[in-house]
Amino acid sequence: MTGVPASAGGAGGKPVPGGKLGAAAVNQASLWNIANILTMIRLLLVPGFVMLMLADGGYDPAWRSLAWAAFAIAMITDLFDGHLARTYNLVTDFGKIADPIADKAIMGAALICLSYLGDLPWWVTGVILGRELGITLLRFIVIRYGVIPASRGGKLKTLAQGIAVGMYVLALTGPLATLRFWVMAIAVVLTVGTGLDYVRQAVVLRRQGLAKERAEALEGS
Repeated sequence: MTGVPASAGGAGGKPVPGGKLGAAAVNQASLWNIANILTMIRLLLVPGFVMLMLADGGYDPAWRSLAWAAFAIAMITDLFDGHLARTYNLVTDFGKIADPIADKAIMGAALICLSYLGDLPWWVTGVILGRELGITLLRFIVIRYGVIPASRGGKLKTLAQGIAVGMYVLALTGPLATLRFWVMAIAVVLTVGTGLDYVRQAVVLRRQGLAKERAEALEGS
């Protein structure tokens, strides 16, 4: 994810010329770096994925397989652009905005298509998308007090969602259809559970921030 903050040092943790550290590397990062290009590819894959998903009525196994390939590429590029951005300090303003949009766009498109085709209940799509949008909004609300870090549970949630949605996109039948149901059930549980944990963290962060502001106000009076 290109929007992930870089480390304090330059590439490899070494200072950059002029004595400035990671901030200089961030400022010098080109828009056309590999991490941003992968994010752009992911954004371009969204309309292509939707067309493949809905081609020929949305139930042709061949088209669904191609749609799965597009979805899988999008998920893989999400992993790589984040790794590249963190390793080589390829953080740009474009990446900070485009990366989370690309993440939610491909997942949202897949969920909405699946529900539209009747493969996935709308309430599942509503829970997952509602959680993602709600937590994103919550992060912005409390950002003045600090940043809510990504948790291990959140990463597991993302992995479970990707696997579950990918299995539904493939339109599996038989025992595999039963398996995908349980994988999606795990993804929904993780989605709700981690969402509630983020809310808890936001409440604690806000309380600590307000307490700090009151203490500073008293000291200054």
